[in-house]
Amino acid sequence: MDAFFASIEQKDDPSLRGRPIGVTNGAQGTCLITSSYEARAFGIHTGMRLREARRLCPELVQCPARPGRYAAVSTAIMTALQDITPDVEVFSVDEAFLDVTHCQRYWKRGPEYIARLAGERVREAAGVNCTVGLSGDKTTAKFAAKQVKPNGFNVVPPWQAREFLREAPVTALCGIGPGIGAFLARYGVHTCGDMQKLPISILARRFGDPGRRIWHMCQGEDPSTVETRVAAPKSMGHGKVMPPNTRVAEVIRTYLMHMSEKLAARLRRHRLQAKHFSIGLRLNDGWLGDKFSSAIPTSDSRVIIDFCERIIRDYWRGEGVHGVQVTALDPVPARQQIEMFEDDPVHADKQQRVNAVMDAVNARYGEFALAPAQLLNRSSMPNVIAPAWKPYGHRQFIP
Repeated sequence: MDAFFASIEQKDDPSLRGRPIGVTNGAQGTCLITSSYEARAFGIHTGMRLREARRLCPELVQCPARPGRYAAVSTAIMTALQDITPDVEVFSVDEAFLDVTHCQRYWKRGPEYIARLAGERVREAAGVNCTVGLSGDKTTAKFAAKQVKPNGFNVVPPWQAREFLREAPVTALCGIGPGIGAFLARYGVHTCGDMQKLPISILARRFGDPGRRIWHMCQGEDPSTVETRVAAPKSMGHGKVMPPNTRVAEVIRTYLMHMSEKLAARLRRHRLQAKHFSIGLRLNDGWLGDKFSSAIPTSDSRVIIDFCERIIRDYWRGEGVHGVQVTALDPVPARQQIEMFEDDPVHADKQQRVNAVMDAVNARYGEFALAPAQLLNRSSMPNVIAPAWKPYGHRQFIP
């Protein structure tokens, strides 16, 4: 998608069309999540401070992010793509890979026709523009799309992929960051064409299978296939940025309770429980925290909040706190009869029924419509889209 969040804001509010806008995390956000192409023409980019962006473009309009709206549009897009081919990998909230190998017989047309059709269906579903890259492997297709944004269409036949990538910097390919780029530079590999001079064994020894994939990616032969399955979560967590150098214990406690309640509700929503949890406070010089274990797997916020209280009581010494993180380290499918092993099974059963009622109320009237009184003072910062967002299941959006 092209400037996805900003494009949705311009679609929903016609007065913003053609104007430079910057999307921030809430009205109080100070950094840009994304910006419209009109703003990018002034040199504005994702991650830039709002103050700096307004220095470059005084006419910049700030738009608070609406993650629920973006997730809904993304779900409509991914559903539309499923009508093209069942082989769809949701790569992020605004990007997907399609394998059209198996659906050509159905459409009775070639891959270029299907790729154009996919772009049309996305525009119909979302009402905003997208760019399509078509090639024989995922990396080349993604890079091809990047070259013709916005609202572009680029075809690179597989037999031309190596030549197409020859002059591209290796760090321009998805998955090759500065660290790997620096390693390759030590061997004289700066562009994809340079990779042909480097034995694949060097990358394999240093990075294993991912190194082998990188070598093939630069040749226009990415072996990675379109992955349609969503893996079960290895962990599930919620975190929140706090006002810088927060030193008031009650404020820190409220933030931790907020994240604990969100995590517990999310575990219950997906019928998961966990036994091991990580609780952390972000300080000036890094994270302060520890891992804790419950006697049995749980999705009850009371257990998680008790672990948070131990962090404040036994670990924190009044340092300035900038953020909190609460994570379930080993989520597994919930076991219905586990409560019989509680110290007080009657109370445990009652709490389970209380949680079920609270979850039902919040599902109908909105998150935290019913919540502990202390959370009336929770952060007003809105949720944000998770990097591993998927249209269904446990990966949707997190705070």
